[in-house]
Amino acid sequence: MIKRNNDNFKFSFSSRSFASVSRWLCISIFATLTMPSLAISAENSDLKISTNQTWIENLQKGKGLKIKNVDDAFKFVFSKLPNQVSVYPTENYYYFTFPANGAIYAGNLRLAAQDRDKGIIHFAVFKQANQANEAGEMMYKPLTIKDGVTVDKLSPFSYRVSYKDKSIVFQLNDVSTVKPPKNIVANGEEYLGLVVDESGVRFFLFYNKIHKIFSYVLDETTDVLDQFSSIEENGRTLIGHRTGFALYDHHYLNRRVLIGVHSANTMVNNYYDGPADQLPENHIKDDNLRKSIVDADPSVKGELDKFGYFKSGEGRYLISPYIQYMSADELIGYDQCATDLSIVPQVYDACFFNRNE
Repeated sequence: MIKRNNDNFKFSFSSRSFASVSRWLCISIFATLTMPSLAISAENSDLKISTNQTWIENLQKGKGLKIKNVDDAFKFVFSKLPNQVSVYPTENYYYFTFPANGAIYAGNLRLAAQDRDKGIIHFAVFKQANQANEAGEMMYKPLTIKDGVTVDKLSPFSYRVSYKDKSIVFQLNDVSTVKPPKNIVANGEEYLGLVVDESGVRFFLFYNKIHKIFSYVLDETTDVLDQFSSIEENGRTLIGHRTGFALYDHHYLNRRVLIGVHSANTMVNNYYDGPADQLPENHIKDDNLRKSIVDADPSVKGELDKFGYFKSGEGRYLISPYIQYMSADELIGYDQCATDLSIVPQVYDACFFNRNE
C-alpha cells in the first residue's frame, strides 16, 4: 500500500578494380538521389541534441560548487532557472539535475495543490541514485515568506515565485478539458483524471466500481512519446523502447492498459519509474479520488484527505495496479489470463490488476 561499438569504415582503393568502384559509386549516387531527405518541420526546427562533450564539460563546470545544505541548493537552482517554466507532471513537480564536484544532484520544486495557495513551494534535492549506488540523503524544505520566498497565484494554473530580486512564473499543466474517448472506457469505470507522467507519457486514470480496481490507460488522443514492440506472438503485450513501460492491448476495447514498469527504473527513482506518483491532483472533482480509494480499500476510511494523503503525515496512498518487472517473462501471466476462454468479458478487466501492491 504505502509503501555495438563499430570501428570506422576504412576503404582501400587498391582492393577494388576501377569497374567495381565505378559501379559502387553509381549505386551510391542513385541511393543518395532517391533517399528521402530528413524532414525538418517548424515543430522540430529548434530541437536540441545532447552530446557527451557538453555533458562532460558541464561536469567540469560543477567543480567547486558547494552544496552544504538545502538553502545553498535552492539558491543555486533558482538562480539558474529561466523567468518562466512549464511544469508538465500532474502532481506539479518541476524536476531538475545538476553536477557538483563530480556528483549528480537531482531534485524538484513542487507547487502542491493542497498548500500552494498558502504561499508554500516545496524544495527537495539529493545525490542521484544509479545502478551502483543508492540515492543520497534527501535535503528537503517547504519554502515560505519566512525564507524570503513568496508564492503568488496569477491564475488557477499559473504562479509567480519570487526570491530576492528574481521572479519565476511556474505554468502548471492544465489538462482539465482532456476526456477519454467513449470507446476506451470499460463497464463500471469512473474517470478520475489525466495523469501526465514525468516521462512525458500520458495516462487516463480509471476506477472500476464493479471490480474495485484502478487502471492507467494510455492516452492516444495525442502523440505518444515512445515506440513500442510486442513480446509475444499475439502482439498484445507491448514494451516501450524508451520508457520500458509494459502495456496490454485490450481484446474488447480500443485501449492499452499499463501492466508493468521496469524495476531497474523504480530502484533508481528516474523518470521511468511509473505514473503512481503523478496523480491528477489539480482536477479532483466531488472528492472522487478519496472516495475511490476508500471504496477499493475500506481500511483507510477516515484516514485520508481529498488528495489521498494520510492525515497522519505518513505520505500518500499508493495507486499502483501494475507490477515492477525485471524480465518480460514476468508479464506472460496477463496474456494467459486475458486469453483464458473461461474468463468472460464481464470480469476480463480484472486480469490487469496487480493485487500484490
